[in-house]
This record gives sequence, C-alpha cells and structure tokens, in this order.
Amino acid sequence: MEEMIYEHVVQYYETDAMGIVHHSNYIRWFEEARTWMLEKVGFGYAKMEETGVVSPVTGVSAEYKRSVKYGQTVSIKLRVTGYTGTRIFIGYEVFADGELKCVGESKHCFLTKEGRPVSLKRDRHDIDQIIQALYDSSISENQSK
Repeated sequence: MEEMIYEHVVQYYETDAMGIVHHSNYIRWFEEARTWMLEKVGFGYAKMEETGVVSPVTGVSAEYKRSVKYGQTVSIKLRVTGYTGTRIFIGYEVFADGELKCVGESKHCFLTKEGRPVSLKRDRHDIDQIIQALYDSSISENQSK
C-alpha cells in the first residue's frame, strides 16, 4: 500500500496575531488527515456509520517541534501504529518545507451506534480487513527503514 500523506494549506484563520498556527489546529488537521485516509481506502466515516459502526476518539496527543506559519503547506504522514480489532491507534508526522513540525497520535475504539463495543475482527470482517491492511502496511514500512 502506498504511503499515506495528506496535504493542507495553512489558512489565515488558523493563525494567531504573529501568523503562527494555533496549537489546536494540529488536532483538527489530524482529523482531516484521518478522514481522508479512511475515504482513500474505501471505508470512510459515512460508510462506516451506514454499517452501524462508529469510532470515537478516546485520546489525542501532539508534540510541537517547530512553528508552522500562514500560507505554508503541511504534509501529514499517517500510520496505523496499533490495531486490536476493538481499538486503533494512528500516528501523525506533520512536515512543512521538509522539516518535522509536529508529531502526534490519536486513539479510537469501535462501537455500535448504541454505544456498545464492537470487535471488528469478530463481527465486521469487511472493515477489519481494511484496517488490518493499513496496519500491516505501516509495520512493513517501518521495518524497511
């Protein structure tokens, strides 16, 4: 599977008075990138929810390395760093002008629309295969480095 890289052009409203991106926007970019990734592999949130599965965020973190400024294009490299069938962990690396600006992670679980836990491995093989392929791709990419 090809490397997953999402691009975003920094908008003026995402910056503070100094033209530097406000820290909260990185979390929004993680969500944009994650949504893009799932759509790209054919199982975006809308399709997932049509099947009765939701995937709420259970945790998110970001470590800021360098500032990003208005007008820059950020490239967000995504990796599925963990997958259990009931939980998924996604890692993010944000680059601009070839320089690492931020690293982060989001954690998610899988639930029915009624809020009950779902094991994709047991109950939703179609979704499980898609997520497992993303995870396997991330593992093999890391091993080849």
